[in-house]
Amino acid sequence: MKLYLESLGCARNQVDSEIMIGRLKKAGWTITDDPEQAETIVVNTCSFIEDAVQESIDVILELAEYKKEGSCKRLVVTGCLPERYREEILQSLPEVDVLLGTGAFDQIAKAARELQYSHLCVLPDPDLTELPTEDTPRHLTVPHVAYLKIAEGCSKSCSYCIIPKLRGKQKSRSPEEIVSEATKHIADGVNELVLVAQDTTAYGNDLPTRENLSRLMESLVNIPINDHERATQPWFRVLYGHPESIEDSFIDAVASHNNLCSYFDIPIQHVSRGILKHMGRRYTKDDLYRLFDRIRDRVPDAVLRTTIIVGFPGETDNDFAALLQFVEDVRFDNLGVFIYSDSDDLVSHQLPNHIPGDVATDRYHQLMSAQSGISSENNRKYIGQAVKVLVEEFLDNHLFAGRTNFQAPEVDGSTYINTAQLPFGLKIGSFADMRVTDAMEYDLMGEAI
Repeated sequence: MKLYLESLGCARNQVDSEIMIGRLKKAGWTITDDPEQAETIVVNTCSFIEDAVQESIDVILELAEYKKEGSCKRLVVTGCLPERYREEILQSLPEVDVLLGTGAFDQIAKAARELQYSHLCVLPDPDLTELPTEDTPRHLTVPHVAYLKIAEGCSKSCSYCIIPKLRGKQKSRSPEEIVSEATKHIADGVNELVLVAQDTTAYGNDLPTRENLSRLMESLVNIPINDHERATQPWFRVLYGHPESIEDSFIDAVASHNNLCSYFDIPIQHVSRGILKHMGRRYTKDDLYRLFDRIRDRVPDAVLRTTIIVGFPGETDNDFAALLQFVEDVRFDNLGVFIYSDSDDLVSHQLPNHIPGDVATDRYHQLMSAQSGISSENNRKYIGQAVKVLVEEFLDNHLFAGRTNFQAPEVDGSTYINTAQLPFGLKIGSFADMRVTDAMEYDLMGEAI
C-alpha cells in the first residue's frame, strides 16, 4: 500500500502532516515521493488567506489527475480547507473522496483505505480534540529539525483571522509531554527544536497549573545530553509570539541560555491606533517601541522578526506612513508583509472603506523595499565574524547551505559555506563553524573554519 502526502501551509501544518504519516506507517502504509505510484493521495491544506485557499485548490486538482493517469484510487483532503468550507468542497470538487477537518487527523488511517469512508465529510469539533501525546507516532520531514507544537488553537479574536474558528480555543499541552517529546527527538539526533503554536508566548495560560513559556524553556534547555554522542547542545527556537502575551521572564530566559536562540518572532500586524483597534489587537505603537527596546536591552544580540498586514480596511495614507516609519525606526532583522485577505466569513469583512488592491500592493512594495535595505545593512555586521551553522544541504563544488541561529527554517535567509580549504566535507544535519566573508540582503556567505 503506497501513499503520497502533500503538506501545505505553515510549520504547524507540517507537524499535523508528520503525525498523520506516523499513523499511516504504523497502519502498514508505505510513504512514496511519487504521486503516480500512490494508491491513496492525501493533501493537508491551508486556508488562512485567499492565496493559501487557491493554492490548496490548485494542488488538489493537480493531484486528482492521478486518479485518471496513475494508481490513485482515493483522494483525501485534510486540515483547514475542509474545516472552513465543509461539505461545499465535496460539491465543488467531486474528485475528492474524503474530507477530514482539523479535529479528525487521528482518523487518517481509516480515511485512507476503509470503504465506509467514501464521499464523507468528517468534521468533529476541534475544541473536543485530544492533543498528541509522547506515544503519538510521528515521522519527521527533516531528520535534524523538529517542530514542537506546544499548544493548539487560539483564544484571541483578531478580526482578520479565521484560525480560532478552524482550530478552536487555545489548548496547551502539559510541560511533561513536551519535555518527553523533546527528549526523544534529541536522543534521535535532532539538532534544532522549534516551538510553535498559534500564540506561542501565551503557552500555559489555559492550564490549571498556570504554566508559562519561560518555565517550559527552562525545562527544555536542561534536558540531560549524552556528551559522548553529541558534539554540541541542540538549538531551541520559538516562533509565533504575540506582543500581548510575551513576558519579561521569557526574555530573561533567552538571555540566560546559549542554546536558546536569541530570536524573537513577534508579529505586530500594524501600529496605527485605529487599525489596531479594528484588528482586535490590544496594544499601542508606544507599547511596541518599549517592548523591542526592552528585548534589545536585555538580549544585546537579539534578532527581531515580525509580520505586518497592509491594506486593512480603513488604512489611510497616514496610517501607512506611521507603519513605514516604525519599521525604519526599529530596523527588524527579518520582516514579512501580507496584503490583507478579505472573506465574507471574517469579522473584518464588515468594516467600511476597503482598500483597492493596487493601493495595498503599492504599500506592500514600499515596505519590502525599505526592509531590503535594512536587512542588507543588518547582515553586513556579521562580515568577519565566526558563526555556527546548522548544515542542511550539499549544493556543489565544495558549497554547502545551512542556517545560523538567527535564521529560522523556511522563513529567513540561508548561509552558504565554502569548504574548499577543508580536507573533508560537512555532515548534513550537523553543526559547522564558518567565518562570514560576504553578506547579501537576506543571505550570508563564508568559509568553513
